[in-house]
Order: sequence, then structure tokens, then C-alpha cells
Amino acid sequence: MTYHLPAGTTAGGGALAVDVTPEKAGWGHSSLRVLHLPPGGSHTFDSGDSEWIVLPLSGGCTVATADDCGQDTFRLTGRDSVFSGVSDFAYVPRDARTTVTSTGGGRFALTGARCTRRLPARYGPASSVPVELRGTGNCSRQVNNFAAAGVLECDNLIAVEVITPGGNWSSFPPHKHDEHRPGAESVLEEIYYFEFADHDGTPGLGYQRVSPSGQGQGTDVLAEVRDGDVVLIPDGWHGPSMAVPGHHMYYLNVMAGPEAERAWLICDHPDHAWVRDTWAGRPVDPRLPLYTAPERSA
Repeated sequence: MTYHLPAGTTAGGGALAVDVTPEKAGWGHSSLRVLHLPPGGSHTFDSGDSEWIVLPLSGGCTVATADDCGQDTFRLTGRDSVFSGVSDFAYVPRDARTTVTSTGGGRFALTGARCTRRLPARYGPASSVPVELRGTGNCSRQVNNFAAAGVLECDNLIAVEVITPGGNWSSFPPHKHDEHRPGAESVLEEIYYFEFADHDGTPGLGYQRVSPSGQGQGTDVLAEVRDGDVVLIPDGWHGPSMAVPGHHMYYLNVMAGPEAERAWLICDHPDHAWVRDTWAGRPVDPRLPLYTAPERSA
């Protein structure tokens, strides 16, 4: 099994620059698609047995979704890039047909998870996204919790964005979520999708480590990652995610699994868990936050 999927190797044809399905990943729940739409372009998809969130990475779009219960249309303002601001988004339920249309063109992530319940379609304003600063010093990173458990109601899907300033490490200490241990750890399949800030036209890059935990498939990855790359994590200790100096790193995390409770419960690697104890009282990287969520309108 190949767990590092370089840009272009997961294209699904047409507008789909990334198309990771459970079947392609060799697991049961998590999906990710990334649309590249030209000005005036559109893409139509059926939800099937999965719930989806349409998240602009760059540009804005209109999301029109319909099913036996009716139809909804959401206009997403979007953003210039993942390094420029928090984006609004749209939740699309299972068993629906949805069309994403972009007047100005752009790139749009579709984060998906197989689910049982059909929840209503809805709009998620950028102002509702909690922006969290996690870690300190060179372990500092920013987390945009747009679809974290406890933030947005979903049946199975968990999705967040992480921004790591150039030279910093994130996903550290290494952690895992591949065992069912009630109240301590949940089983979640995870997808990492990467983008990088360039410097004077020079593309950025980073590195991703996943090491075997003794569970599942024994996932083992040490990959140089670049714009549009994907890393699949069915099991194992994941982290660090390392941004090279001078280039901020972005990754989109998509998670889902077989647990009855939708929860992100992790276990730190015992060799490195002590690092978390050193954060108390130390300053966060002064470059963060890169941006905050806009104020809620009255």
C-alpha cells in the first residue's frame, strides 16, 4: 500500500485534482476530493452514502444541493488562499445531488465521510470557525476547527485545517487514534492534504512522518510533501509534520471511522509525550495567528 500520494497521482478526471475514496484508500469511511474549477466552471456530484463539506481553498463558489426533501443554495465568499483567511463552507447531506459553480474560478475541497444519519444541508459562516493556537515555540501551529467534533454537527465527519509557520513542527508529539479504548482513544482513518506558501516564486515543501504503532497495517511513512500531495493514515503514530524555514505549511485533515461516538480521542507517543508538558507558560510563536475568524455580523 502506498500512503504518500504525490500531486496528480490521485486525480479523478475532469475537475478532480484529488479523488481519494474509501475504496482507493483501502479503508471504510474517509474521503477527500479537491476541485480545480476555471472561471465559470462547475462540478456536479452525488453524495451517495456520505456526508460532505464544501470548503473553498481559493476563490468563492455557489453550492446548490437537492434531494427528496427539497433544495438549498449557498453562496460561499471563500478566500484568496489558505494563508489569507478563514473560509465559510457548506455542509451537504448524504443521498443528495450537489453542484459547485465558481464565477471566478478556484480550488475547492470536498471532505467526506460515510455516515448513517441524514442531517440537513446548511451554511457555515467564517465567523463561526474557532481558531485555536496549539503548542508553543517551534511547536506552535494554528488550527481552524471548522468541522471539529463539538463544533459542527456531523454524523461521522471530522475535519480541521492546520497552519504551521515555516521552520516549525506540528502534529507533535506524535500521536495515534487506531485503537478503540472508550474515553481514551478512538479509531479514525485520517487524510492529510498539503499546500505551501512560496517565497519569491520558489515553491515550498515539508516533511511528514508516520511510524508503526503495532496496530493495523503497520503504516510507515517518511515523505517529502509539496503542494497538492496527500498522505493516508489508516493507523500509526503520525507526526511530526515539518515545515521548512521560509515556507508556511497548510494541511487539511479529514477523519472518520467506525466508532459510535464522533470524537477525536488521541494517545501521545510515550517517548515524546513529555514535550506537551513543557508548553505551560511558554509563548506561542509570535507569527501566529496568521489570521483570525471575522467578527460575527449583528
